[in-house]
Formats: sequence, structure tokens, C-alpha cells
Amino acid sequence: MNKDPILKSPNLNLSADSNKTINYKRDANNYITQVFEEQLPAIKTGFFNVHMNKGFIVQPHWHTNVNELVFVISGEVVTSVFDPFTQKLKSYRIKPGQVSMLPLGWFHWIVAMKDDTHFLTIFDEATPDIVYGSDFLRFTPKEIMSLAYCVDEEKYAAAVAPIQESIILGPPLGCKKRSGSTATDPSSETPAPSPSHPSHPSHPYSHPQSGIPSPQGYSSDGYGWNQAHPFNYYYPQENYRPYKTY
Repeated sequence: MNKDPILKSPNLNLSADSNKTINYKRDANNYITQVFEEQLPAIKTGFFNVHMNKGFIVQPHWHTNVNELVFVISGEVVTSVFDPFTQKLKSYRIKPGQVSMLPLGWFHWIVAMKDDTHFLTIFDEATPDIVYGSDFLRFTPKEIMSLAYCVDEEKYAAAVAPIQESIILGPPLGCKKRSGSTATDPSSETPAPSPSHPSHPSHPYSHPQSGIPSPQGYSSDGYGWNQAHPFNYYYPQENYRPYKTY
């Protein structure tokens, strides 16, 4: 029998509105709401409810205490995660009803590939700890970066100077192209052709030409391999059944 005192409360509540509590809002189309322990004390998990347009990103970050599951409701995303054991970057393009796993402590990010993308990031603890890449970059002294990686101190300082706060959904408001043009919305931009990945005007995300290897050298791991600017990613196959289903 469950001995959780919360469940024995005479004021027990087992429902919450995931649209009510705003975690982060960049603008009207790119924002995050949430349900965690603070919103629903009886919950033993928790999730972010994420809305994004094409070309926007949940910035690079990692979690110190939780595993994360990305579940797409509408639109498409590419999740990218760095595998510290193989030293490889794994990227997956997932559509509605598909999921991607982001293990505890692994560096990762999520990019929306279509407008009006909606997805959940579900955690196995009621409150996740998050280390943001923007904070790592802005709080690491330029002298340390130079000592560690032999980068030019002043160039590094200039590069990270625009990062003045924790950035969760990027790019930040007011972001300008390197050419110095006025601020632009990523959802209205057309990706520039990559020298190694030819442009295909009919569809910007094309299947690879023959002879292009998969990212970790796999040839028959149950996932189709696709190359597209600026991502290299896997996408789930419907006929992949490595384990029994229930």
C-alpha cells in the first residue's frame, strides 16, 4: 500500500493545467509551460509543454538528476545528444507520436523543423536540475578558455558578450546575422546550401546520395539515415522491432 502522505491528504488534488504556468516565453509562438511538483504535489514525474516555430531551438544544456523523454505532439523536431561513452553526436528527427531519449547528464539540444511544433519533455523526477549552455559560456572567464583551448581571449569575450542572461529558447530576441543586418526570424529564413550537402529546391530535407555513411558507422541499426542542412540525423523506422511489445 502506498504510504505517500500527500495521497492521504483530505485536500488531495490529482489534476493540473499544463498551459497555466509559464516557464519561459520568448514570444507568442515560442514558449514553455510546465507541470512539476510545485504545480501538482502528488506528481512523481514532471514535464515541460513546449511550443516552437521552425528554426528555433531549446538551447544546449544538460540535467544533473533526470532522464528526459521528448514526445512530439505536432510538427517535427531534431533532438541532438552527445554520447560521452562513444564521443559521438546522435541526432534524431522525430514526428508526432515518436519519442527520443536524452539520458541523465548527457549534453543535448532540440531544434524545431516546422512551424507550430508542439512537444513534451517528460522527466523521471518531479523537479529537474538544468545546467544551461548559455550560463557555462558567459561565466567561464576568457582566460580559462584561452588556457584550456588556446582560443584568443578577446575574440572569445566578444563572441559571448551578447549572452547577458540564461537563454532557454533561442535565438534571443534582437539576434542579428553576422553580416550585421537587422534582426530576423529563423522561421522565415531559407537554409543556405551546404558545400557537402547539395541543395534540393523541391524539398530542403532530402535523402542522402549513395556512399554517404551513417553518423556512427552503423549500416543496419534499424534506423534510416538522412542528411540535411544543417543536420545529420536518424529517423525512426516503423518496422524496427528489436524488443517485444506489450
